[in-house]
Amino acid sequence: MQTLLTSHFIDGQLVPPVNGRYLDIVNPADESIYGKSAAGTKEDIDAAVAAAKKASDAWGNTTGAERAAIIRKVAEAIEKNKDEISKKEAIIAGKPLQEAAWDVDDVIGCFQFNAELAEKLDKKQGQVVDVGMEEFVTKLYYEPMGVVGLIVPWNYPMLMAAWKVAAALAAGCAIVLKPSELSPYTALDMAFLAHQAGLPKGVLNVVTGMGPDTGAHLSTHPDVEKVAFTGSVATGSKVMHACADGIKNVSLELGGKSPIIVFDDVDIDTAVEWIMFGIFWTNGQICTATSRLLIHEKIAPKVYARLKEVTEKIIPCDPLTPERKDAAFIGPIVSKAQYEKVMSYIEAGKQEGAQVLTGGGRPASAPAKGFWVAPTVFTNVTPDMKIWKEEIFGPVLSCMTFTSEQEALALANDSWAGLGSAVLSGDQSRRERIAKGLKAGIVWVNCSQPCFCQAPWGGVKKSGIGRDNGEEGFNSYLQIKQVTEWVSKDKWGWYIPPGFTRPPAKL
Repeated sequence: MQTLLTSHFIDGQLVPPVNGRYLDIVNPADESIYGKSAAGTKEDIDAAVAAAKKASDAWGNTTGAERAAIIRKVAEAIEKNKDEISKKEAIIAGKPLQEAAWDVDDVIGCFQFNAELAEKLDKKQGQVVDVGMEEFVTKLYYEPMGVVGLIVPWNYPMLMAAWKVAAALAAGCAIVLKPSELSPYTALDMAFLAHQAGLPKGVLNVVTGMGPDTGAHLSTHPDVEKVAFTGSVATGSKVMHACADGIKNVSLELGGKSPIIVFDDVDIDTAVEWIMFGIFWTNGQICTATSRLLIHEKIAPKVYARLKEVTEKIIPCDPLTPERKDAAFIGPIVSKAQYEKVMSYIEAGKQEGAQVLTGGGRPASAPAKGFWVAPTVFTNVTPDMKIWKEEIFGPVLSCMTFTSEQEALALANDSWAGLGSAVLSGDQSRRERIAKGLKAGIVWVNCSQPCFCQAPWGGVKKSGIGRDNGEEGFNSYLQIKQVTEWVSKDKWGWYIPPGFTRPPAKL
């Protein structure tokens, strides 16, 4: 898949945009134009939904085993094209190549896992429910939602799409996928490869373009039964409103401002490693980034010193730089707008009185062009500061100290967000108490950021509703039908008691 697909993918073929317009896709490492992408509109969404609706019944009536066979072939096709896909992902998302390659491995695993769930679904069909009355037999059947609209972000272009696409396909849904306008290419690759692998035309359609021109109409389209969205809280609120008007099923994975609590009984180097991985992986552009560090005051000086030392060894690199075992890399921020947003938060932190431990601007070694931000750590942060309260979505860590478990937990939970969280401690009973007390959909213990397609992923509070991944994510694309049958040879006898003979009607 060396070619950049610039058109929509609708009904099994590449289709140019109705309006004939294209968007520039910028390489964030040097600000050059990497390629073009179709600027979709309402008319393109209508065509994609029509194709999905046409294909929906036939695909939905296949068995789970039949779907699993095709889904596994999709995984195989992606694996064969892993190197080229990884390079595209690295360039358009600005992440180091080894990180992009790891993402593609997760994509492959996601399709394989959902193939297994599709097969298991066949065994669940027609399961009998004990209703407590032998006169009735009640069975449950699991049916696909129908046409679903999937809207995904730019930070994990193919992986975020795969989380939703693989589950929806396994459930038997037909799909209209809307990728980010900043990183559309590998979503198109996914659809193209799926079609080559035997997926019937119209089952997976991709429309690219700006959100207001495409995603907004997809959310309100009367033939779309469910919308699954990953992105900002502000946009997620709009999607939810649109789905409410149409009484659509909706799932939302939104923003985060995740805490990481570090107690004084940890190994310093181990803790610093996880602190850094939690905020600098994928250039800090992760919804679950543990961007709020709560550290016990007894070890704060040692942790800060080690954190500064190791953070300053991270090397800004062109995303295609080969992996080195003796170095850690960081890439550019995805776009100019996002770069300016991150820089504005760094400036706000300085203006509000936070202390820059390291970073705080462009890296000294970065090229003149490109959207580069140095890994940044703020200390002396207070709970009222913007950098503590608001999602930055960049490599910026805000640090506070605490003296007790109660204080740490209160500070951690004092947030609008509830997506990810982490606790590092050598005390098992303490870890269990903190994990239970954290108000978040995901809690990491003695680590930060591991993610597995087998486990549900999502948040509480304003971080969203519903889950991706795991059986919960798969089930979100299914609707349950109850079939209850009267099996007794006796009469029901409610209005006509047994033995009752109705008198003949008078003429």
